[in-house]
Amino acid sequence: MVTYANWFGGTYVDKTQFFARIAVDAATFFDVYPEFKLSKDEYSNFLRERNSCVVGSKIAKQYNFKVGDIIPLNGDIFPGKWEFVVRGIYQPREKTTDATQLIFHWDYLNERMLKETPVRANEIGWLIIKIKNPSQSAQISETIDQMMKNSPAETKTETERAFTQGFISAFSGVISAMNGMSFVIVGIIMLVLGNTMIMSARERTKEYAVLKTIGFSSKHLIGLIMGEALLISCLGGAIGMGLSVPLIIAFEEFLPKGVFPVFQLEPITVILAVSTVVFIGIASSVFPIQRTLKTKIVEGFRFVG
Repeated sequence: MVTYANWFGGTYVDKTQFFARIAVDAATFFDVYPEFKLSKDEYSNFLRERNSCVVGSKIAKQYNFKVGDIIPLNGDIFPGKWEFVVRGIYQPREKTTDATQLIFHWDYLNERMLKETPVRANEIGWLIIKIKNPSQSAQISETIDQMMKNSPAETKTETERAFTQGFISAFSGVISAMNGMSFVIVGIIMLVLGNTMIMSARERTKEYAVLKTIGFSSKHLIGLIMGEALLISCLGGAIGMGLSVPLIIAFEEFLPKGVFPVFQLEPITVILAVSTVVFIGIASSVFPIQRTLKTKIVEGFRFVG
């Protein structure tokens, strides 16, 4: 199944109010994207009215759009004042489904282009092809590109995931900076915890000497010191991960929906966080353990901290 679309652009209220506005083939678009759930009545009303539109539930909630409302847009890619009547609000089938788009008739856009700018009429931005077997996506993509090779409109066919990643790569600088800051913060935390453990072991030098005297082995001392470091690290990590959930929810609310329509805590992030907590706990206990094991019992009793 094939459908097509055009990126419309434009501004609503001002340039800071950003969300995707897309002109689509109304008759086939929702068949290709069944994850956009729309009632039969809304879909029928959308098909009947040429200047109608369908909006995602997230931006409908954000801007308080209701069925029957008129949304004015100032075009930039396609200049002029445009008005669309809301005839449907689609719901995302899954949490990862983008519910931040405004979808309207490509025919409506094309009719106006034929009148005002004929040279830009009868053009589409991209084709969306729904295939039965995802494992054949590479072969199908290559076949399509070969068919369109040396034509006035050559194509670059890729999966939707690759297309989305290419769009997100525009923010790669910001993401790289955030990753860099994360590593710096983790390093600082490790230094702070390491210093805390060193001071703790130093203050307990006599206590460790007593433990050695009454028969505690090296394994016992390693367990005590590393256990304390892991306990402190895990408590801090648990507090941090506990606070991350409400912070991510708040961040998602304030983040422009058109930039990151889906923003959530991924399982891999939790796994990396837990791994980092354990690593910091173990790494910060290495030096105190070495110092404690090397310190002789007599030197431990003589130590004044």
